[in-house]
Amino acid sequence: MRTLVIGLDGVGFPVLDPLIERDVVPNIGRFRDRSAAAPLESQLPPWTPSAWPSIYTGVNPGKHGVYDFLRFDGYDWTIANRDHVKEHAVWELLSMEGYTSVVLNVPVTHPPRRFDGVLVPGYTAPEEADCHPSGVRTELEAELGEYRLYTETPGASTTKRERVRGYERLTRMRGVAFRTLVEKHDPDFGFVQFQQCDSVFHDFPGDDDVVRGVFEAIDREVGAILTACDPDVVLIVSDHGIGPMNGYEFRVNNYLRETGFVTATASGEGMPSWKSVSRKRSRRGESGGSTTPTVLERAVEGLARAGITSQRIGAAAKRLGIDDVVLELAPDDVVRAGGEQVDFASSVAYMRSRTEMGVRLNLEGREPAGVVSPTEYERTRTAVIDVLEGVTTPDGDPVFEGVYPREDVYEGPYLEDAPDIVTVPNGFDQFLVANLKESRFGEPTEPWEHKLDGIVMAGGAGVETDATLTDPHVFDIAPTVLATFGLPSSDRMDGAPLPIVEPIGRTEYVSFEPKEPARTDSTTVEQRLADLGYLE
Repeated sequence: MRTLVIGLDGVGFPVLDPLIERDVVPNIGRFRDRSAAAPLESQLPPWTPSAWPSIYTGVNPGKHGVYDFLRFDGYDWTIANRDHVKEHAVWELLSMEGYTSVVLNVPVTHPPRRFDGVLVPGYTAPEEADCHPSGVRTELEAELGEYRLYTETPGASTTKRERVRGYERLTRMRGVAFRTLVEKHDPDFGFVQFQQCDSVFHDFPGDDDVVRGVFEAIDREVGAILTACDPDVVLIVSDHGIGPMNGYEFRVNNYLRETGFVTATASGEGMPSWKSVSRKRSRRGESGGSTTPTVLERAVEGLARAGITSQRIGAAAKRLGIDDVVLELAPDDVVRAGGEQVDFASSVAYMRSRTEMGVRLNLEGREPAGVVSPTEYERTRTAVIDVLEGVTTPDGDPVFEGVYPREDVYEGPYLEDAPDIVTVPNGFDQFLVANLKESRFGEPTEPWEHKLDGIVMAGGAGVETDATLTDPHVFDIAPTVLATFGLPSSDRMDGAPLPIVEPIGRTEYVSFEPKEPARTDSTTVEQRLADLGYLE
């Protein structure tokens, strides 16, 4: 194998270094000692569904088109998938030059495009996802006995230990599956990603014992992969970092409602509120409710239209100290039925999804029921930026590090899919949410959340390990991979090869031909994203 990329989702040096010092990850620790290493700056937003496509294409979201876990069509949405990523993956470019690849568990790679090699998709794919070529999943299951994309949902496990064992089984599946495919296909390039190093901080925030067990499992597989593959060049990379939230939860749409930009309703088309109920329940190992409306749900919907919303019930229950009792008695779907929502069609500007990390204007001619005329677009956008720039926490600190017009952050043919305004939380220590709650500020729903800096470590016989990595960016990974094969970067790429290899220049590769996106129809994917706090 010429080049190997190992992806560790959501790992930054503030998390990794203490694990290395305690010898929890000896294989990764030894690799770091023999590599060029530096924090790897992520993009905006620094979330899995957008950042991994930026890593494997080398372009910003304005060029590949994915900004979030969700893809919006008007006010409706679907889960983002590979069809929404409108640029060649690096393994597809390698295929054009006669090199083969094995790609396993990389997020947003379903449904796979044709290339010379093997691909087993990762995060955002449905559990029974198609692989490339067809039949690979069957071969893996025959070899391993079982292969899964996801662990069972938290509600399906009764104890913490069972859930942790599920993480460890899934991690071992990744390692064994990758080594099996490499042994069979002998590729020039390999790319394997481990997701559980991110998921553990969402599911078990602050639980050192669980974190240790998950990282020990990952380290074993990393060591076995390095030994089995013996590549000339190894890149260990992460799409972003992760860390504790020390600030506040800021309910963006609450604030936009207060300032006159958001209209709320108890029966609109926005996202439902009070999601923290589901998060508390899932962390206790309980399952969600039915999707079929009940008599009680319909009754609660009627109360909500009369102004007795779940937010008001929740606030009162918290003041009385009986919120845990409410959790026991109120099924998730009943809470949702009674929640106030952003009325997208009647609002001027709103946050559609918290992981999109921005505000969208309800623009006439673009949105189905747009209320902002094109002639008022810039004036309205400036007004929203002004009110957001000035908001401060209860402690007097700015909520936002920056509030930018989208064209200051992104560029490319898919700029129109971006939020009109990009909202960057101060130090990534303020937790932004889109749903409506009882007040503007609160405690973060997620105790741990993404940070901007991930990691890059580059080693192997084909690497200048004494090179200084100055401000490396996720956009630099794909051009670096191409350079390790003596190939130039694509002229569409936003990054450049890291100084561990000789740059070869830039060239024009064949243009990318997008196809009509298939819809990811999987309640399992949506439930898992909700369990991790990504979907509100």
